[in-house]
Amino acid sequence: MQQSLINSTTGSIPTRAMMPLFKGRPDPAFTEALAKVSPQAQAKAKATATDFEAMFLNSMFSQMTTGVKGDGPFGDTPGTGVWRSMLTEQYSKSFAKAGGVGISDDVYRTLIMQQANRAA
Repeated sequence: MQQSLINSTTGSIPTRAMMPLFKGRPDPAFTEALAKVSPQAQAKAKATATDFEAMFLNSMFSQMTTGVKGDGPFGDTPGTGVWRSMLTEQYSKSFAKAGGVGISDDVYRTLIMQQANRAA
């Protein structure tokens, strides 16, 4: 039987750190790798992973709006082309910061694992 993470007496989540998950399972290799990589490098890797996901999402959003014709903000006029590219860029950054579609988690894990292997 699986134990609940919520304390039944106080109704709160325990304060001890939980092991990171990879594909829904505890990931001890990633936990060890995080211990080998400095917090500054971890923050830089997280920012890089988030930027990568934002770039991917921007490409997806751009493709999604390419074929739209007509009037309005996504229409096919000279002025909306520039505006649309800036809008999709901001949408992609917002999506990535809010958690995105999960690409940044895998990229972050890969970057940390590579850095830990280099440090060893």
